[in-house]
Amino acid sequence: MASTNTSAWSPFRHLSFTVLWAAMLLSNIGGWMHDVGAGWLMTTLNPSPLLVSLVQAATTLPVFVLALPAGALADIVDRRWFLIAAQLFMTCAALALGLLVAAGGVTPGSLLAFTVAMGIGTAMVNPAWQSLVPQLVPREDLASAVALNSVGVNVARAIGPALGGLAIVALGLASPFLLNALSFVAVIGALLWWRPSPRAKHQLPAEAWLAAMRAGMRHARASPPLNATLVRAIGFLVFASAYWALLPLIARELLRGGAELYGVLVACIGAGAVGGAVLMPRARRRYGPGPIVFGASVVTALMLLSFAFVRIVPLAVVTCVVTGASWIAAVTGFNVSAQMALPDWVRARGLALYNAGFSGALALGSVLWGQVAAVVGTPTALAVAAGGALVAALFGARVPLLAGGELDHTPSSHWPQPVTSMDVAGHRGPVLVLIEYHIEERRAADFLSAIAELGAARRRNGAYGWGAYADAERPDRGVEVFYEDSWLGHLRHHERMSVADREIQQRVLAFHLGASPPSVSHFLAMASVARHQ
Repeated sequence: MASTNTSAWSPFRHLSFTVLWAAMLLSNIGGWMHDVGAGWLMTTLNPSPLLVSLVQAATTLPVFVLALPAGALADIVDRRWFLIAAQLFMTCAALALGLLVAAGGVTPGSLLAFTVAMGIGTAMVNPAWQSLVPQLVPREDLASAVALNSVGVNVARAIGPALGGLAIVALGLASPFLLNALSFVAVIGALLWWRPSPRAKHQLPAEAWLAAMRAGMRHARASPPLNATLVRAIGFLVFASAYWALLPLIARELLRGGAELYGVLVACIGAGAVGGAVLMPRARRRYGPGPIVFGASVVTALMLLSFAFVRIVPLAVVTCVVTGASWIAAVTGFNVSAQMALPDWVRARGLALYNAGFSGALALGSVLWGQVAAVVGTPTALAVAAGGALVAALFGARVPLLAGGELDHTPSSHWPQPVTSMDVAGHRGPVLVLIEYHIEERRAADFLSAIAELGAARRRNGAYGWGAYADAERPDRGVEVFYEDSWLGHLRHHERMSVADREIQQRVLAFHLGASPPSVSHFLAMASVARHQ
């Protein structure tokens, strides 16, 4: 595994990563101040558990809805300028909310509306920012860089909420929002300073936006590692979201505290996360991501149960520290696995879908546990969430996660360019590709197993349909067919073939008899047929 021989801090050897990481840290501190301010502001406007939990849902729901469109844009436009535009939008939204609070004109509805706006900005930023990481560090430092991004979020979680609580007390409820607006300036400045290395030039034109979204969905559906990561992450987050959604009520109702205590509790979760991140590289080398995520999930279940019964502030503080450590262990394991499952051409789209699952689970959990708490009380809601988290951990343990070096997504360029006897327009399609194999009849079952894996690779790289067929007259002859939207889409398929895909293809070719390779034919839909596609 590439990441196991590097230090947890090795990405800081690279100046661009360090500068952008530090800028995002300041922005995340501002973001946590903003979140604390929004959560506490809602308790002063209307302390209903459902409305308080909707503040969290309003932040995460736009990330769920807009993830794929944002990811597609980040894959086909200049990511640097895309991020700058998104940061400017968030600056304006935070500034407007701060001024409205200062003027005394905020209502629960307007607070939720501005929170949705901030969620839209987050939806734009997350996939683009995460997909930049491989441009900032070499592959061997990628897992550590992904972990450090999580550390940055949790350092901010340790600092931002405490500063947010202090700012509310010292400067008023408008201050967290105004300071958050100011924090975006650091990111904009760092992005303007950064001069990225040119991305690999492609001879083919950029994908259209809708086509890029379709390609991202096809890749995700046919990627077992990404799907496995999503299953485990969602199973964890739906239940772990209970303590995030209900923490303001834990501070106010169960511990009889105010904004300062709420800020301290969130800060303790962040501090625990930072401590967990420092210990994690050694644990990853020793145990691997699967056992760590399982252990973190079990500990999270126990901490949810502790929140339900603890009424003493020092014990609640300890619970928050342990919760933070288990949170960083689980979330970093999911993030690394998602990054390692994706090739660069679809990285932002794949991470956007991962973020959609992540945020959708948090939003669902926030609304669910807020409603449960409104009906049966906060302690019972936390206890039910603890039981669900434990069941999810036991079932999730069967689903594998990637650790760092299992898949090589480097473009292999091993497919020859297709030979045609005429000029083919890029938009011409659909395209049918037919490949003929000759195999021993006694090995047919093994061949079908191998070619099914190749079929998934075809779909990941752009095919919308695939099949393998045996010749009824000649048992030693089999054909593989797959379909693509256009001739340009097929040429992109050539560009996207990776070293990992080549290894899958070589396992299939090992069944082919004869000195010459399998014959490959390309068919274009006739005009009268193509008009009906």
